[in-house]
Amino acid sequence: MKPIYFQFCSAALLAFPLIFGASPVSAEPSHAIAMYGEPVLPPDFVSLPYANPDAPKGGRIVFAQPGSFDSLNPHILKGRAPWAVRAHVFETLMGRSYDEPFTLYGLLAESVETGPARKWVEFTLRPEARFSDGSPVTIDDVMWSFETLGTQGHPRYEGTWKQVETMEQTGPRSVRFTFNTDNQELALLMGMRPILKKAQWDARDFGDSGLDLVPIGSSPYVIDDFDPARFISLKRNPDYWGKDLGFMRGQANFDEIRYDFYGDGDVVFEAFKSGAANTYREGNAAKWDAQYSFPRVQSGEIVKSIIPHQRPSGIKGFVMNTRSAVFKDWRVRAAMTHAFNFEYINETLTGGVQPRIQSYFSNSVLGMSHGPAQGRVRELLEPFADELLPGTLDGYALPISDGSERNRANLRIATKLLNDAGWQVQDGILTNADGKPFTFEILLSQGAVKRRQFLICIARL
Repeated sequence: MKPIYFQFCSAALLAFPLIFGASPVSAEPSHAIAMYGEPVLPPDFVSLPYANPDAPKGGRIVFAQPGSFDSLNPHILKGRAPWAVRAHVFETLMGRSYDEPFTLYGLLAESVETGPARKWVEFTLRPEARFSDGSPVTIDDVMWSFETLGTQGHPRYEGTWKQVETMEQTGPRSVRFTFNTDNQELALLMGMRPILKKAQWDARDFGDSGLDLVPIGSSPYVIDDFDPARFISLKRNPDYWGKDLGFMRGQANFDEIRYDFYGDGDVVFEAFKSGAANTYREGNAAKWDAQYSFPRVQSGEIVKSIIPHQRPSGIKGFVMNTRSAVFKDWRVRAAMTHAFNFEYINETLTGGVQPRIQSYFSNSVLGMSHGPAQGRVRELLEPFADELLPGTLDGYALPISDGSERNRANLRIATKLLNDAGWQVQDGILTNADGKPFTFEILLSQGAVKRRQFLICIARL
């Protein structure tokens, strides 16, 4: 597979890996857990492979973002909380290693244990784990966090919590989760839930959104100052409890992480050009080629580089919700794909230079390969040949238009697919046999212009 290239401007290289991390598979307590196989690092590892354990501490990094915020609680649906709070203030029982696929190492938890079938998982807290105010992280905090997030928190937590049959304290610093479904991933997912300080929420409604309560976490950073719609500043906690852990050694090096907010995505780019921000991610390949000759690039303060990688490219586009009845039939989804005129849109927005993703995990070993299924993959799929969608075994390619705004050839194919799926035009309206019109909603983010990102620029720090 040919790698996509990271294009980025920088004198300092920052990594933005997207691969998951995880912990052990044995039936005895372990320092780590992996979804497949065994973790690479031993219990006494000095640091993660991509971290320099002797990295100097200090300095600040400033990010620029479009939009604003009106809440400091990132764990509920109500309100808009800065991404920085969720990312930098709270810790989890286990931490991801971005150098291994789906492997977790102990963070707040010193060990993890699970049975061969992973019907349950048990975590034991580190005795030294502390919140930023110096109070210990207890099993009571852990159990309250899981139940509160699962029942009152953002819907992203609900699905996992519903698969927990029981949660019980098994020792002074241990908690066990027993599952009601066969899902071997759950043992890892439980290690990735943020742990909150229970006492901070006494006599408060967890679902309330606002700025009056500054959350207390256990991470290396605390919220130092903020001004809604302008900035939020996080300072490194010199008394951070986990600074000597192998998992954290060489990480959390900046003294300050600051996020400045702007009303529009284009202004964010201008902030980076002027030096007000240290880093910027560019999502338009044509713009990358045409608009990065400004003075800071010419002076060498910003250096453009191209770095090959085989990480999943991410998704920029529309995703059809197959839980919606209108999209359950594959022929309807295929019709929508033919009707989507990628070549014309790409030419209009990026001059035709933006590569098209080929699957959800495009550019990685997990992505769809070109041509028919071969080898072991074909052996596994052939028994289900009658149930598989067209192209699964023999190969599939996305439709290509002639590049004009008309897209008539693909629209004719889309019309036939819709007809085959039971949708016909009646009195100018596409309806099914019951007379129900073909309708669906498209959900888009509102507010400031937001850019999806795959090109990265970083200024000298």
